[in-house]
Amino acid sequence: MTATPTHLREAADRLIAAAAAPKQCEPIRDIVGDRDIAAAYTVQRLLTEDSTARGRYIVGHKIGLTSPAVQRQLGVDQPDSGVLFQDMQVAHRSTVPIGRLLQPKVEAEIAFILSADLDDDLSEQAIRLAAGIAMPAIEIVDSRVRDWSISIVDTIADNGSSALFVLGGPTVSAADVDFCARTMHLSEDGVLVSQGRGSDCLGSPLIALQWLARTARDNGSPLRAGHIVLSGALGPMVPVRPGSTYVATIVGIGSVEISFAKEDR
Repeated sequence: MTATPTHLREAADRLIAAAAAPKQCEPIRDIVGDRDIAAAYTVQRLLTEDSTARGRYIVGHKIGLTSPAVQRQLGVDQPDSGVLFQDMQVAHRSTVPIGRLLQPKVEAEIAFILSADLDDDLSEQAIRLAAGIAMPAIEIVDSRVRDWSISIVDTIADNGSSALFVLGGPTVSAADVDFCARTMHLSEDGVLVSQGRGSDCLGSPLIALQWLARTARDNGSPLRAGHIVLSGALGPMVPVRPGSTYVATIVGIGSVEISFAKEDR
């Protein structure tokens, strides 16, 4: 099917209403089809325009579906990207009200704060130099689509199934790290629930950053110095259990922690 402007607006409005409620909604692939990647990114752009019109401020970007384990979990076969807003960041070692979310999962990854624009030279060396500083991160993903019944089109349109993110520490210079060899361990209340390594993220978090930089440039919105980039999961996603604490450790980089309230107060 060919998605018309009316279809795209209808799909965006469905997701906007679900996020505002918050409530789960039906997939948007029944409106725009399940293979039109360009249409999905157009819907995402409409969501972004709605958010910025309401005063939300863009601070960076996320790369999703970089881990083969996560791709298998969701039944997709390619990465995607989304936008990070300032109000999505929550503090390291803080507690998130569970009612703020619908069906959250956590995944551990490496975050970058870019030190240079990425709009011309996207060579390996340029990417490493522009990556700036690296730190451990937990992304709290969530889907407005009912029961995580998503296709690649649904998750792209829904801003990469994003919700919140947490940056840990310490920070290290990206120029000094062999990201492929970094190992990750994610625990829930002290019990290991996910693990992986840098090479599980499209071969390297820097390759994921290069993919994002090229995609963003080709879409006319290149990455800029100061942007936060979540480079993608290093291991399988884990469903959030209310009342639990999650700690991700990336060897040679650092750790990050987030808790979830048992119930809203």
